[in-house]
Amino acid sequence: MMIAEVSKRYELSQDTLRYYERIGLIPNVNRNKSGIRDYTDEDCKWIEFVKCMRNAGLQIEVLTKYLDLFQQGDSTHEERKGLLVKQRDKLARKIDEMQETLERLNYKIENYDQRLMAKEVELLKNGNTAMETD
Repeated sequence: MMIAEVSKRYELSQDTLRYYERIGLIPNVNRNKSGIRDYTDEDCKWIEFVKCMRNAGLQIEVLTKYLDLFQQGDSTHEERKGLLVKQRDKLARKIDEMQETLERLNYKIENYDQRLMAKEVELLKNGNTAMETD
C-alpha cells in the first residue's frame, strides 16, 4: 500500500508517517523497485499500534523506548510491561480528571438553563406588571 493510501486510511499525514519511520516507530518500511514506500500489513499493524498509543497520550520518547526494548527480544518483557502499566495509570488519572471536568460542565450547563429560565420568568412577571400599570 502506498503512503497516500496509508495516510488516508489511518488519518495521519504523510509527513507524520515519514517521521515515525525516520525515528523508528515504524520499523523497516519496504520500498518498491522505484524506492517508493510500499507498506505491508505488518507495517500497518505498527502504525495502528503507534496511533493508538499516541491517542492514549504516550510520548514519542516512551514509544521509542518501548520499540527499542521490543526489538531486543523477550528478555525485555517485564520492562516493556512496566512501561505500559505506567502509561495506563497516567491515562486512567487523565480520564478521572476529564470525568470531573465533564461533570462540572454538565452542572454548569444545567445550572445555566435553570438560571436562564428563572430570568425569563422574572422578565415576564416584570413585563406583565409594567403592562398592568399602563
